[in-house]
Amino acid sequence: MTKTALKVSALVLATILAAGCANTAGIEETANRAAADASAAAAAAEAARASADRAAQAAAAAQSTADQALSAATEAQACCEANRESMERMFQKSMSK
Repeated sequence: MTKTALKVSALVLATILAAGCANTAGIEETANRAAADASAAAAAAEAARASADRAAQAAAAAQSTADQALSAATEAQACCEANRESMERMFQKSMSK
């Protein structure tokens, strides 16, 4: 009975060791896949950062153009009001004569 228990224990131990070695290979493969996924994620993050930088530059250029347009519109409005006031004065002079 002791010999049978010893043989069964040895067989169980061999099975556990074999499973442990197979498990180590699986862990290494999983680690390699995780490293590859991390590299891919880092590359995607870098591409996203570069795209965000380009978008920020485009937004800054658009803001500059909008500021220039606002300045031109303000000047045009001031000119228009000056012309209206001048015409109003000319009309008042002609009416008073």
